[in-house]
Amino acid sequence: MIKLNIKNETSRLRSVILGTAESNGPVPRVEDCYDPKSIEHVLAGTYPKESDMIYEMDVVAKVFEKYGVKVYRPEVIEDCNQIFSRDIAFVIEDKIIRANILPDREQEIEAIRYVWNQIDRANRIVLPEECHVEGGDVMPFNDYIFIGTYSGEDYSDLITARTNMDAVIAIQELFPNKIVKSFELRKSNTNAKENALHLDCCFNPLGKGKAIIHKNGFLIEKEYEWLVNFFGKSNVFEITKEEMYDMNSNIFSISEDVIISEKNFTRLNTWLRKQGFTVEEVPYAEIGKQEGLLRCTTMPLIRD
Repeated sequence: MIKLNIKNETSRLRSVILGTAESNGPVPRVEDCYDPKSIEHVLAGTYPKESDMIYEMDVVAKVFEKYGVKVYRPEVIEDCNQIFSRDIAFVIEDKIIRANILPDREQEIEAIRYVWNQIDRANRIVLPEECHVEGGDVMPFNDYIFIGTYSGEDYSDLITARTNMDAVIAIQELFPNKIVKSFELRKSNTNAKENALHLDCCFNPLGKGKAIIHKNGFLIEKEYEWLVNFFGKSNVFEITKEEMYDMNSNIFSISEDVIISEKNFTRLNTWLRKQGFTVEEVPYAEIGKQEGLLRCTTMPLIRD
């Protein structure tokens, strides 16, 4: 049995599901893409190659190995994009919650069923159908659960809107002792620089009381200000629109002081080291072409 334990984003990681790029399928058609950045790369002929993405993910697996983290990988489904394991489920405390994701992605869940089945049945949660949620929008932070959402009337027209208020309410009911704080995110089907696909595309809490944030990812300035005040202005690293587009906030903490980051994030990585973090730099730019990065491809199961 796997005894889940996730209270925040930064405690020492012990086990994780890392997605896979194997048998990733052909370059998708524009109409089959789930986000504006993938569309850009399909149209430009720069959509990432499977071999490059397998290489990038293997580098991350080796970093986990170095730190003694147990890594689970999804079973490989032929011609299926299974890179973003954070989308399909997430863990809060001792519960795993299955994400109600885009219907086309149901089979991705089947590929991690062998992990799901090792978890106590009482702790496997499937939310009601009307609750839409993906793991990239959900961040346990000790007494809080931060959730990115979108409640505009055009929700159903936006393939980039992944988490609704029904899910926010359901999660609050599941964890009555937590303070659930939701944030309205800016969405665009067509412009990747104006689209925060998930909360982790514009915000990420780090160890040592620090955080990364992108102001324009938030629709409501007061909510952005609340976060800045919560961490304290001097502890927050503000990223630019370009840096958000390159996914600078979507890095991943192995512990309070060890972070996996993309090697091209020069400004961010320099700042992190100045704050006393150990930064494990990896090549992940090809994965990033699909509007997801390190946090999106990992789904932590146990942290100390």
